[in-house]
Amino acid sequence: PMPTPAVALLTRELRADVGVMISASHNPYEDNGIKLFGPDGFKLSDEDELAIEVMLATPQPLAASADIGRARRIEDARGRYIHAVKGSLPQDLRLDGLRIAVDCANGAAYQVAPSAFWELGAEIEAVGVEPDGKNINDQCGSTHPERVAQRVIESGADIGIALDGDADRLIVVDEKGRTVDGDQIMALIGGQLAARGQLKGGGVVATVMSNLGLERYLGGLGLDLVRAKVGDRYVLEAMKAGGYNVGGEQSGHMILLDHATTGDGTIAALQVLAVLVQSGKRASELLHLFDPVPQLLRNVRFSGGQKNSGGPLEDARVKAAIAEAEASLNGRGRLVIRPSGTEPVIRVMAEGDDADEVEAVIASICAAVEQAAA
Repeated sequence: PMPTPAVALLTRELRADVGVMISASHNPYEDNGIKLFGPDGFKLSDEDELAIEVMLATPQPLAASADIGRARRIEDARGRYIHAVKGSLPQDLRLDGLRIAVDCANGAAYQVAPSAFWELGAEIEAVGVEPDGKNINDQCGSTHPERVAQRVIESGADIGIALDGDADRLIVVDEKGRTVDGDQIMALIGGQLAARGQLKGGGVVATVMSNLGLERYLGGLGLDLVRAKVGDRYVLEAMKAGGYNVGGEQSGHMILLDHATTGDGTIAALQVLAVLVQSGKRASELLHLFDPVPQLLRNVRFSGGQKNSGGPLEDARVKAAIAEAEASLNGRGRLVIRPSGTEPVIRVMAEGDDADEVEAVIASICAAVEQAAA
């Protein structure tokens, strides 16, 4: 298997017409779907995907199997990707002396990520590298960073790297076992590039879910935080439109357009490791750059729902609860309520300087959503 960003890379390098990735991303294998990349290595637009769905729903003349084309295994795919990943670092930078705990989520990067780190000189403590087709993302990877945190503590590792099943997400753990999310990673990478005069666009692109603390931190550096809709494709669209080279999501998607056309957790991890090596500091001294404001996220599943369906959000009780919450926060925080793009759930997020108020707002809205979904 190969990670999603590897498929994007190979699609471009091999001058293919399309790249296809079968993946459930960070979800269980039962949720497998199809990710499509164009010849340029970028994901297809919403419009292109909709056109394909329309074609699938309409009878189409099919070519005879003998006329479809040829299938050929690319024997050096793994090596090509590892070479590209390592090329994101300066030629003379190595990871000698670093002990890295890496959790590959029993997913697509279970061979390439540890190999890339090892080839650069690191000592590897690997977990989540025994895929059986069903255990992908199962109590491991970026959605369960406690597993790699445990290995960090047990092994005395300098840092922990947790990828998701298709390796386009990254969550980091410092040497004390504390989790570092995508917001802190964007703060680190964006700030480092800005200090070197290499940050493009004068800021970073994140989503509506990113913490207000990130926005305040970047503002203190004279940098902007541009917020896109949730979803790495929308982050990428905003990056391309505004000429930015760093973007991502709190959940760990990291898009570094100087090195890749899509989110790449392994490449992002290497940028973090490079700062660790060059600074000579501990991960705990580097990775907690701002204090996040209290933020809570709750997921409310509704039966019979479909992904991207608003479902209960159309209910009058839910609309009233949202209006009341917005009035309560009154500019002192943020509220984001949206349907998931991958699961039949409603995601409810609130943040603000008053933790008790945030808790009350979340409880009120979730209760209304649950009533509407019953």
